[in-house]
Amino acid sequence: MIKFLNFLGRTTTTGFTKLGRGSYFLRDTLAGIGSMALRPRLVVNQIYFVGVLSFLIIVISGLFVGMVLGLQGYYILSDFGAEETLGLMVAASLVRELGPVVTALLFAGRAGSALTAEIGLMKATEQLSGMEMMAIDPIKRIITPRFLAGFIAMPLLAALFSAVGIVGGQLVGTGLLGVDDGAYWSQMQASIDFEDDIVNGVIKSLVFGFVTTWIALFEGYDTVPTSEGVSRATTRTVVNSAFSILGLDFILTALMFGDD
Repeated sequence: MIKFLNFLGRTTTTGFTKLGRGSYFLRDTLAGIGSMALRPRLVVNQIYFVGVLSFLIIVISGLFVGMVLGLQGYYILSDFGAEETLGLMVAASLVRELGPVVTALLFAGRAGSALTAEIGLMKATEQLSGMEMMAIDPIKRIITPRFLAGFIAMPLLAALFSAVGIVGGQLVGTGLLGVDDGAYWSQMQASIDFEDDIVNGVIKSLVFGFVTTWIALFEGYDTVPTSEGVSRATTRTVVNSAFSILGLDFILTALMFGDD
């Protein structure tokens, strides 16, 4: 019992200590955003790295998720004679939940782990220390552009995921299962609300992008500067990002749709 209490206390203390370091890290990162106005190319290059290079996995995943939604949704709705509302079901599922959440999980697995490994290797090879010796702030020069890029790229990727998923559902519903094409799109357009559905989905993706990029960059910056430390930091990025995304999704959903 004593050993368990010691372990629990040590784990809690370590967790709060790391959260404190992460908060200071976030403060310094946000403080450097203003300087990016003078060096926008740094942000653009990182948007390419975390956004454009994630394009393929987002498109393919969105297409297949939409196709699965179309297939499963059709068989569920057909039991109630409501096959014509397939477009509404697919669009609402993607825009409200699956688009932001699955995109954030894919983003954490692909871009987040890459950011952690990159920053961790910079620390392990003392590139960050070298910048400090040359009076260059590594937070402003390395961290802030990547943070802004992740924050900007995430909602764009989520929108792309949802759009491709809707097309995937349409391909299965109208092309394979015989749902009327006009009904698929008209039901969707009539029932999906811009503020309640689309805007809330964008807010979710912005929050996920903020938190996921913060975790990825902090884990890389805070890592033990060894090959084993970098590998563990990369694993922590994916695991912690997944927990954060799913937990925040529940909280945001309760806040956004709790009064509906």
